[in-house]
Amino acid sequence: MAKTATMSAKKPAAKAARPGAKPAAKAAAKSAAKVAKPATKVSAKKAAKTKASPAKKPALTLSMLKPSVNNMSVRVFARAAGLDHSETDVWGLTRSPEYMARNPAHLTPMIEDKGLPRGVLWESCAIMQYLANKHGLEKLYPKAPAKRAMIDSAMFYLIGTLYPYVARATYPALNFPQYAGEVGHSDAHPDKKSEAQKAAIEAIAEPLEVFHSFFRNGKPFIGGKDPSIADIRLAATLEFLAVIDYALPQWAKDYMAAIEKKLGKAYAEPAGDVRGYIAYVRSQANA
Repeated sequence: MAKTATMSAKKPAAKAARPGAKPAAKAAAKSAAKVAKPATKVSAKKAAKTKASPAKKPALTLSMLKPSVNNMSVRVFARAAGLDHSETDVWGLTRSPEYMARNPAHLTPMIEDKGLPRGVLWESCAIMQYLANKHGLEKLYPKAPAKRAMIDSAMFYLIGTLYPYVARATYPALNFPQYAGEVGHSDAHPDKKSEAQKAAIEAIAEPLEVFHSFFRNGKPFIGGKDPSIADIRLAATLEFLAVIDYALPQWAKDYMAAIEKKLGKAYAEPAGDVRGYIAYVRSQANA
């Protein structure tokens, strides 16, 4: 044992102790520094690039008027669909040269989207149909021909029959301009205008029942168990009837409540703007 210990003691301490050799710790530190330095530069460069990048612009731009139920339809739809979009309130600007250069019909809602042949599209139902088709939103707009036909029929019946009655009944109270060629737009005696408004109010009940008995036909919504774009358009339209204290049937009240519950904030936020305007108009009338 003693011999082994003596022989071990005579061995060189370590190869690293040879003249000219670099201490292991110093070499390791320098090597680490070489690796760390470029990494730091890359990280800093990446951080600077990230900081300098401008915010991503939403793919879809929506020009709208907050008090309008036509506009409300698309605002609800865009939220319910989770579409990346921005909204621009164009109150008082739809007749401006800039707006009319893009939209000669000077209507809202209007979307701007790169995929469109002219870059813009107006009419609420057409907008919802286009966006649902583009993004494959079958839950809101079924792809099956028969189901889609019923959704289309309900929307066209609404804009061709129900909405004109609603407009004639509510626009005078909302202080909205009447459509050209109608009594409300003419110089007729106020009694005649009142008579026409009353006739429109009475006419609402029939198409409203058609939505209940034919298009819903015992289902929660026109679209079945989930609201469709036709349901969004109908519920938004019925919001205007509050301005004339229209006595909605119980099914319609339950229907609107069910849509708002199902869509949550997507419905409640745009509806809040319409309801706020109606409350303002009524407060002015009672002042």
